[in-house]
Amino acid sequence: MSRTITIDPVTRIEGHATITIRLNDAGAVADARFHVTEFRGFERICIGRSIWEMPGITARICGICPVSHSISAARAGDAILGVEIPPAAVHLRRIANLASLIQSHALSFFHLSAADLLMGMDEEPSRRNLWGLVAHHPEVARGGIRLRQIGQKIVSDVAGESIHPSWAVPGGVREPLSPEGRDRIAALLPEGLAIVRGALGMLDGIYARHEAEITAYGDFPSLFAGLTASDGGLEHYDGSLRFTDSAGVHVDELSPEHYAQAVTERAEPWSYMTFPYYHPHGDREGGGMFRVGPLARLNICDRAGTPEADRELAAFRQVRGAGGMVTGSFHYHHARLIEILHALERIGMLLDEPDILDRHVRSEAGVNRPAGVGFCEAPRGTLFHDYEVDDDGIVSRVNLLIATGMNNLAINRTIRQVAAEFIRGGEFTEGILNRIEHGVRAYDPCLSCATHAYGRMPLRVMLLGPDGTVLDEAKRGR
Repeated sequence: MSRTITIDPVTRIEGHATITIRLNDAGAVADARFHVTEFRGFERICIGRSIWEMPGITARICGICPVSHSISAARAGDAILGVEIPPAAVHLRRIANLASLIQSHALSFFHLSAADLLMGMDEEPSRRNLWGLVAHHPEVARGGIRLRQIGQKIVSDVAGESIHPSWAVPGGVREPLSPEGRDRIAALLPEGLAIVRGALGMLDGIYARHEAEITAYGDFPSLFAGLTASDGGLEHYDGSLRFTDSAGVHVDELSPEHYAQAVTERAEPWSYMTFPYYHPHGDREGGGMFRVGPLARLNICDRAGTPEADRELAAFRQVRGAGGMVTGSFHYHHARLIEILHALERIGMLLDEPDILDRHVRSEAGVNRPAGVGFCEAPRGTLFHDYEVDDDGIVSRVNLLIATGMNNLAINRTIRQVAAEFIRGGEFTEGILNRIEHGVRAYDPCLSCATHAYGRMPLRVMLLGPDGTVLDEAKRGR
């Protein structure tokens, strides 16, 4: 008799989701799905608001990556005003976005995933969590907390506050960087570099401990997408939108403002999150499925563009032994550390720009265009804000294309792959369920707000017959 396994909630991700795994009569995995079970309707909330309010409003979408939403909203405003913002404002937006990436990646690697990576998927849940990490690997836990703090402090020095800043505005930014702020940021960089170098040094042990997971966690052909600089370098603020296949062939490159020519969204009745795909290749997983985020960015770029990150990128590309594309989603963790390293180096370079302290940081204009697209690389991948406005700048249409949504097809493919690898004869254990959850955590999905595991988090697993009859049920936690 076929059965269904339900994992509800999925723990140590940002937001609320459920995984269902359907087994066939032989107890093998027939299908698996990642259901996003919360509905927010944020796009509708923005209708009728002024374009000048949008950076502050959309920063409230998420407490982990508010800077990226604020910058994308401000960039949409730049396009609607039809202005080129001052160079100093570009530098400062870049610094803030890179600092946001540092704190977000630190949260993902050290707080949400390190317990699994360092203690093992089969460790007792009461120990396999952040508090267990503090007890058994205190230096790693302290480093992660400090690295996230460094990212937040940089955001605060640039944007005035670290969470939900309303500092980026259409036309530039509200305030310039002070000499004291520049010096405070510069003083933080060496410590951050030391922490991430130490984390990179742990990877050989992590790879040796998780050989089975490395090949099972989302290792399949797909497209990869993200921004690249004009010279093909790693980019988080501007550039072109590049699509590269798993053989390393660049299949498309276009202006990010024209993203809708390449990406289409479809909906499914079992999830509130849409399923974007590269529509020239179709909407099925084997065709138009693409991945975004740190793994994708390192796969599509020609170089990182900073000394240490370039060396780490070269080593990263050897994980498959040929120096080519890295297709396993387990390697998102490694990619995050390389991006933190790059971000710290790049911030140091931006602080040395001769006009970094220029007080001219905003271009003034009224509404000159009826629509605008803003974009940047958020920690989890490319982010698009697409607005239409009336003559007074009042928003009449909003489309937000979020990175986690663009990974949706790949996340579903990954949990099917992990489940099929580890579930045998319909039998499942705590370790197997955690491996399936961790397949999702590799993408660091941002569904709305953070969810952390403390001890044995609430989890309900139900086995259902074809007619929906509950054949068995297990609960843990509260």
